[in-house]
Amino acid sequence: MENKKVDKKVIKEKSGKIIKEFKVFISKGNALDLAVGVIIGSAFGKIVTSIVNDILMPVIGIIIGGHDFSNLIIKIGDATIRYGSFVQNVIDFFIVALCIFVFIKLINIFNKKEEETKKKKDEQIVLLEEIRDLLKNNK
Repeated sequence: MENKKVDKKVIKEKSGKIIKEFKVFISKGNALDLAVGVIIGSAFGKIVTSIVNDILMPVIGIIIGGHDFSNLIIKIGDATIRYGSFVQNVIDFFIVALCIFVFIKLINIFNKKEEETKKKKDEQIVLLEEIRDLLKNNK
């Protein structure tokens, strides 16, 4: 094997470029938005899971006769199928989806109101400019 001499200057330059590229990547809005979304999504998931496990499932259990979904199982030989846990996770998924749907719906309502307000202001500005121009021409 041949011993190659490593040039420290070249390594420093290349690592400096990589660090700069990484800084640009990490400071881009998309990467930051994604990170914030993941963190908020994780916290939101915990809230929804708590709502399902601590509030909804006991109520549903009372309605269907006091059953606890998480303990529902089927034994086939040595295998245990925990379908109750599956049912609970499906309900959890639908509640998360419903919450996200409602949240996005509310955001769209607020955005629509802002757009309508901006559109009205733009129309008023155009109208005022037309009045101004008419007044100038009449002098």
